[in-house]
Amino acid sequence: MSDGRLAGAGWRHWLVNLPRWPKRAILIVNDLFVLSLALWASFAFALTTFYVPPTLEFGLLLATAPIIGVATFYYSGLYRLVTRYIGQKGAIRIFTAVVLTVLIWALVVLMSGVDGVPRSVFASFCGFSALFVWLSRQFAVWLLNGVPNITLARFEPDRDNVIIYGAGTTGVQLLDALKKADDYKAIGFIDSRRSLGGQHVNGLKVYKPEKLGKLIELRDVKHVFLAINELSASEKHAIIHELEPYSVAVKTLPDVNDLASGRIQVADLRPIDVHDLLGRDPVPPDPELLQQNIRGKSVLVTGAGGSIGSELCRQIMRLAPRKLVMYDLSEVGLYEIDFELTELQCELAAEARLHGQPEPAIELVPVLGSVLDSQLAENTVCNHQIEMIYHAAAYKHVPLVERNPAAGIVNNTFGTSVIAKIAKKFGVARFVLVSTDKAVRPTNIMGASKRLAELVLQAEAQNGSETIFSIVRFGNVLDSSGSVVRRFRKQIQQGGPVTVTHKEINRFFMSISEASELVIQAGSMAEGGDIFVLDMGEPVKIDDLARSMIRLMGLEIQEDSNPDGDIPIEYIGLRHGEKLYEELLIGEHTSGTKHPRIKKHLDPIYPFALLAIELKKLKDAVDRNQLDAIHNVLKRTVEGYVPDKSMLQHQDTSQESWASLSQIVR
Repeated sequence: MSDGRLAGAGWRHWLVNLPRWPKRAILIVNDLFVLSLALWASFAFALTTFYVPPTLEFGLLLATAPIIGVATFYYSGLYRLVTRYIGQKGAIRIFTAVVLTVLIWALVVLMSGVDGVPRSVFASFCGFSALFVWLSRQFAVWLLNGVPNITLARFEPDRDNVIIYGAGTTGVQLLDALKKADDYKAIGFIDSRRSLGGQHVNGLKVYKPEKLGKLIELRDVKHVFLAINELSASEKHAIIHELEPYSVAVKTLPDVNDLASGRIQVADLRPIDVHDLLGRDPVPPDPELLQQNIRGKSVLVTGAGGSIGSELCRQIMRLAPRKLVMYDLSEVGLYEIDFELTELQCELAAEARLHGQPEPAIELVPVLGSVLDSQLAENTVCNHQIEMIYHAAAYKHVPLVERNPAAGIVNNTFGTSVIAKIAKKFGVARFVLVSTDKAVRPTNIMGASKRLAELVLQAEAQNGSETIFSIVRFGNVLDSSGSVVRRFRKQIQQGGPVTVTHKEINRFFMSISEASELVIQAGSMAEGGDIFVLDMGEPVKIDDLARSMIRLMGLEIQEDSNPDGDIPIEYIGLRHGEKLYEELLIGEHTSGTKHPRIKKHLDPIYPFALLAIELKKLKDAVDRNQLDAIHNVLKRTVEGYVPDKSMLQHQDTSQESWASLSQIVR
């Protein structure tokens, strides 16, 4: 491809760069003409004479054929094909649309009752139409691409044009792999290094990043493959942000060191991970903080089958505990994590043998049951001599808990209380509660129940305990169960619409692995009753996230400015108990820790004796299913709790102010 074409000069470039609708209009006019010509040729061929319609009515009947043809072509998607790269797939689609056109027109002729159309006309009309439409497209190929041999375009394999971003070793290996693939055709490298600009690497030209947009448009590029090793998250985010406007599917490669064969294959390409959209480099964990409370110890993880619980189990396994007890109410979740960790144990053993090290002797214990079953929980902690508890068991889906407030409070608040009391009774060294940013000034039952669980732990710590209780609070975890990311991905794969509750809603995000690492490290720094807050970076607008995911899957957003887009976005309104913005802190009393991404926060503590009274009232209200009484207890105990008015039923008692308790909080 010459530099002149990329410069956009000349009428070819003007024609290629026309907006979509003018291009379609040109094709429609062309098709009206060639279909009319094909119909006239069919009659002339059948009657062996220069054909003229005998009457005006007959002429109007003939005129319906090209109109039907254009309509059929439109609904068959023929006008969405890129003419200059039409390929064999386009030929099949043209023939199918022509056959459908002839069948519909034949039905119109039959219903009109008009005589004088020989049967042979229908067959020859089909043949002439397919030929003329195809030849007109090939003429366009020759006109736009300057290809003198039409048969080359006609029998060109139907492959997607791709750009390789990065002309280094990884990019060259990927190019070699693409040459063996039937689905992709590499048409150029993009590389920011000045020394490579305009050069050819392995026979493929290297373009500067500023040429990217024009190259994508001129060559109808469908995919961009990122092939740069040792790319930081911020650098990758910048490249992804640069690619977003072009509606190309972006894929990337894992680190070459992570590839099983050490060589790159097309199968190694994966879609852009939503983590890459955060543009934030993870902070490497502190090995000492990770191992301090796990190596050689007996560890219990509640909610082990959930998103956070299962990731905690994976990371704990790699830190060589003496015993890992997985506690969960879900049989399916528990089975899956137990099976996965058993396989991981075999992998760790093989890895140890390979390096001449002793095999790790980790006892895996799955326990099926509820945290509310105090007898089962006691037996588990006592029999397995638990030294460290990570309490991740919770109901976390806001709308679901809002509809089932009693279940949410019983599981999240009283379940935490049960496990905390057992930990205290049997002298468990440390107890870490996995909490949420929704516990800060909550507007929903889920957040309030988690804040109350925090207060329970703080009160237990204040009341004197050998067990060191701590709380780790963070925001949304990417790709967890119920994650908006999973929902968006599924909606996009199904063709949309993607549903966003509000244009301005934003959330803090963190990867599951990073959140779990920070939970483990925070627990190692606890002194008793601490609340640790994870630095989640900048909040992300959910609307922006949805748009980025659509574009990076190579699709266009359907909106007023682009009615022909692929995926619409619908704004469905905030759900019950949902806030536009989440917070991680209640007050401003925050101090640093030895980890740069973990802060310690001082929240007000509810005195143990008063909290016990309120919990008794809450239990009575839950037992009697008195929603108004439940809300009243939460208002008194949880600072800033403002329930969703649409969910209140018969609420007739006034809210007591948190200020009245200001004299008895720390």
